[in-house]
Amino acid sequence: MQMGLDFNLVEDLVAGVDEVGRGPLCGAVVTAAVILDPKRPILGLNDSKKLTEAKREKLFDEICEKALCWHIARAEVEEIDELNILHATMLAMKRAVEGLLIIPKLALIDGNRCPQLSVPSAPVIQGDAQVPAIAAASILAKVSRDREMAKMELLYPGYGIGGHKGYPTPVHLEALARLGPTPIHRRSFAPVRAAYEARDMMIATGFTSLPLS
Repeated sequence: MQMGLDFNLVEDLVAGVDEVGRGPLCGAVVTAAVILDPKRPILGLNDSKKLTEAKREKLFDEICEKALCWHIARAEVEEIDELNILHATMLAMKRAVEGLLIIPKLALIDGNRCPQLSVPSAPVIQGDAQVPAIAAASILAKVSRDREMAKMELLYPGYGIGGHKGYPTPVHLEALARLGPTPIHRRSFAPVRAAYEARDMMIATGFTSLPLS
């Protein structure tokens, strides 16, 4: 019995697009675009959040091998702070679609809005649980970003980034208040902005043990 999404829904040259990382306080927002091959079904595709880490890792490799085309893109922290998270996400999605080596006849975007693209597009609310290509894109984006955040844990120890992936968990918020922000924190997000203000106040009063990032 095939688990996951129905591959009868896979359409020829239709790209699925999804993002990961809109909510975290640090790190880039990562997007992916995938055009699946109807002749090479991938069993078990589903919304990446509903899969175990081990299953996502396995499917990541299978998607990269079997898809007709795929591309992973991103918007950096500086772009998020400059544009805001919504516009940075749209930019990263645009980069993902434009990075495909095959031009899709349609791009299906997870969510309720689409970036400005040179190909026809349509939003699909909760698309990662309905459209196989979007589910595949969600897996590529999440695995890619999770791997990156594990590396960031080594560069910026003490925040628990490898565990919470940058989301505003109690552990992350406590570390942010105690250690101060890092260069990969999003200055435009309220908890990070508050941490910068607290750091600046301590510097102004001549007392600080926080990193001057």
